[in-house]
Amino acid sequence: MIKLKINGLNTSVEKGTTILEAAQSLGFPIPTLCHMEGLTPYGACRLCVVEIGEDERAKLVTSCTYPAEEGLKVRTASSRVLRARKMILELMLASSPQSKIIQDLAAKYNVRQQRFRQEFEDCILCGLCVRMCKEQMMAGAIGFRGRGQERSIGTPFDIKSEQCRLCGGCIYVCPVCQLRCTFTEPEKAICGGCANLSPPCVDKEPFDDMMCYMDPCVACEIKES
Repeated sequence: MIKLKINGLNTSVEKGTTILEAAQSLGFPIPTLCHMEGLTPYGACRLCVVEIGEDERAKLVTSCTYPAEEGLKVRTASSRVLRARKMILELMLASSPQSKIIQDLAAKYNVRQQRFRQEFEDCILCGLCVRMCKEQMMAGAIGFRGRGQERSIGTPFDIKSEQCRLCGGCIYVCPVCQLRCTFTEPEKAICGGCANLSPPCVDKEPFDDMMCYMDPCVACEIKES
């Protein structure tokens, strides 16, 4: 068994367990979009970032792909982690502003402003559909194409695949296709209709982490000494 510490709690997990799995076993919420049980971890959306290590050696890693290590110290909701998640959600809103799943996450993490140019690409390249098609449907009808800004998902040469059985599995797992936010004003990127209170504990000295993991946050009163 591997011993590590998550948010100050000691825990033991089997070899091969990821940080995400270890944190979830303790009840610590970590948001994910590209991760799904039964599919190979991919680490594309980066929303599951956590902070490992201490002081100047601390760094952010994707918890869905990083294996638990002996003596590892993990923080799942430090101020650094929350800032990174907010930035990632702003970037996702630029690509898929009408995804209800992304809008709900943005509201949960107190994202009130979208600073990036709206693109309406409606794809965050999470790769869920590609892995579902290959690993669960055993078809491999779709895949990634191109690199960098030209990267996309589809069939080779945009020709209908003979392997596709029109099962709909790719649409079922897509975080953009599943639900559409009814907010349609193009000049505003963030709906805010499901806005939640942001955790006040993170911004209070001497705290640098969330003090509890209530979902949604109940914004409990913290008195300064």
